[in-house]
Amino acid sequence: MDSKTPNTTRNATAAPDPRPDGATPMSGGFPRRRALQAAGAALATLGLASAPSGASFAAQRTRSGGEETKSLEELYAEARAEGGGLTIYGGGDFKEMLAPVEQAWARRFPEVPMTMIVDYSKFHDVRVDNQLATDTLVPDVVHFQTLHDFPRWKQEGKLLPYKAAGFGKVHDTFKDPDGAWTAVAAYAFSYLYDTAAVGGAPPRSVRDLVDPKWSGKIASSYPNDDDATLYLYKLYVEKYGWHWLSRLMSQDIQFQRGTNNPGDAVRTQQKTIAIGTASVSALAAPRTDVKWVLPTDDPFMAWGQRAAILARARRPAAAKLYLNWLLSTDMQAANNAFGWPVRTDVPPAPGQKPIWEYGNAHLDGFATFMADRAEVERWRQTLTLYVGEVHGAPSPTWLGLHPGAER
Repeated sequence: MDSKTPNTTRNATAAPDPRPDGATPMSGGFPRRRALQAAGAALATLGLASAPSGASFAAQRTRSGGEETKSLEELYAEARAEGGGLTIYGGGDFKEMLAPVEQAWARRFPEVPMTMIVDYSKFHDVRVDNQLATDTLVPDVVHFQTLHDFPRWKQEGKLLPYKAAGFGKVHDTFKDPDGAWTAVAAYAFSYLYDTAAVGGAPPRSVRDLVDPKWSGKIASSYPNDDDATLYLYKLYVEKYGWHWLSRLMSQDIQFQRGTNNPGDAVRTQQKTIAIGTASVSALAAPRTDVKWVLPTDDPFMAWGQRAAILARARRPAAAKLYLNWLLSTDMQAANNAFGWPVRTDVPPAPGQKPIWEYGNAHLDGFATFMADRAEVERWRQTLTLYVGEVHGAPSPTWLGLHPGAER
């Protein structure tokens, strides 16, 4: 990482401290790259870096519904003939988060160089709007958490309608019927805890986190900084009430920017419980005694990370290759290491159901919430009354107007 986010504990101010590049904001100095390297190795084992088998991809070669019929090798040849590289704007908390994808692409398609620019989705989306308005577009493909942008961009004619091979197998929740956008993976936010630190009495529900025994032991991403975390807190409040939230805020919670930071605090044994962090945080961790909770009674939230090719993309052939690769059965299976596949013909990780079968995941609810920006803002400002203002630089650093343009 190029910039570090200082710790921010409610009702206390901690000064930022200098750290070596790649360390987390916690005093333990845990390098985020170490977790992502472990994740990259796991993805390689799952076949992320390998080509889809002929049998699995051949089954996707269909002309029905206007889907792509060319193989990855044929699309790769077209991308090579197009010349140049491929630039992606991906939503995330720090550059290394999507490094395994970038590295796997380099191994699989070495003659089409990729540049992956990672930033908070809420910065990337307006960055793209500004680039389009000033005729300075940088990315060819975007994949963001800001679900509300994609229908708007479709209506404005800013997206290239395209149905990658296997589009028909993508669950209807995760695609635009005209192919303007397609989710490439499903992610979920809940809470996690250190199994050793909680001993034989782990929290049975997020409701239990107001117990005084957890005071000073909880980390959270700012709910008023990230819309997914905001929606998660909204679900909690709707089930357990504002009084519950007020009691939770008296627990001396460590708030930080970046949804990876709470999980980092638990893995480095700075904290015991983390709220508002993704399943990837636990699965990519080098420690195995961190439990990410997939609730049965509590609400949690999940979404499909939507991806689209921009209509004015400079490298449309490379962009099409990228979407076909992400939606291939092998890549979707590899998503088990990070979340859930979006294809109905690819099973989730052992012991899990397809994400759309969890009613308490609120897939449709999050998309509806994101589309109502006035409602989002009301919740954001109300949560600010409880949490306080957001402090700290964004974890990906300030990237400016045109990151990736120099490549």
